[in-house]
Amino acid sequence: MKSLKTLLQSSSCLLVPGVYDSLSALIAEQSGFQAVYLSGASIAYTRLGRSDVGLTTYTEVEQTLSRIADRISLPVIVDGDTGFGNAMNVMRTVRGFEKAGASMIQLEDQTFPKRCGHLAGKSVIPVSEMCGKLKAALDSRHSQGTLILARTDAVAVEGLDAALERAEAYLECGADVLFIEAVRSEEQMSQTCARFNGRVPLLANMVEGGMTPIHSASDLGKIGFSIVIFPGAAARAVAHALERFYGQLYQHGSTNGSADAMLNFDQLNDLIGTPSLLEQAARYE
Repeated sequence: MKSLKTLLQSSSCLLVPGVYDSLSALIAEQSGFQAVYLSGASIAYTRLGRSDVGLTTYTEVEQTLSRIADRISLPVIVDGDTGFGNAMNVMRTVRGFEKAGASMIQLEDQTFPKRCGHLAGKSVIPVSEMCGKLKAALDSRHSQGTLILARTDAVAVEGLDAALERAEAYLECGADVLFIEAVRSEEQMSQTCARFNGRVPLLANMVEGGMTPIHSASDLGKIGFSIVIFPGAAARAVAHALERFYGQLYQHGSTNGSADAMLNFDQLNDLIGTPSLLEQAARYE
C-alpha cells in the first residue's frame, strides 16, 4: 500500500470517494480507488438517520474508522469535525483516530455544534483558537506520516479573502493539507489555488447540489487541486436505490422485479469473500 503522502506527490489530483462503513469501503477498494474518505456526514446519514449538525460523536467515528481500517488496505482520510471539543479533545481525537488506522485527519474551524459545510447558518471560532487546536493535533500524532488536514468554513461567514487568510495561518501552524470549504465559483477555486499552489496540497470537496461547482478530478487537477473528495455521493446513491427498492417491494410484495438492481446471495458472498473466509475457518477445525 502506498502512503497517502506518496499518493499526493505522485498524482495530479487524487480522486477519493466517500465511504461510511466497511462494506462501502470494501467496494470502493475493489473498484480500484487508491484511498477513501470516511465522511462524518455520511456516518450521520447512515448510522443515525440524521443530518450533519454535530450529533455524531468521537466514539461513533472512531469505531467506524477502526472497522474500515481492519477490512481494507487503503489509506483512510477521516473527518474529525471540530475535534469534538477544545484542544484537549483534539489531542484525544488525533491519538484515537491514528491508532484506529487514519492516514489523514481533517479538523475544521467551525464552532460546536458544527453543521455540514454546505448548510446555512455556520459560525467559526477565532483564528487563534483554531491554531491552538492544530498545534495540539500536530503534537499528538505518533507518526509524521499521519497527515493533518486543516479546513476552514469561513467563506460562508467572513468571505473568501478572510478564509484564505485563515488558511494561511493554518499553513503556518504546520498543517499538511488545506481545505477551503464551500467556495462558490470557479473564480474562487482559481483564486484559492493561485495563492497556495506549490506550497501545500489543496483539497476540493464535491457535494452534489452544494455550493461548489462539480468538476472531475482531471479538471480540478488542472485548476491546481491535489486531492478531490466526493464525500456523500455514495450515501446519496444508496438512499436513492433504497427508496426505489423498498417502494417496489411494498407495492408488489416481492423482490422479483428488483433482481437486476441487486446482488443475489452468492454474488454478495463472493463480493465480501465468504468462500475464502470459510476455507480459513476450515484450517482450524
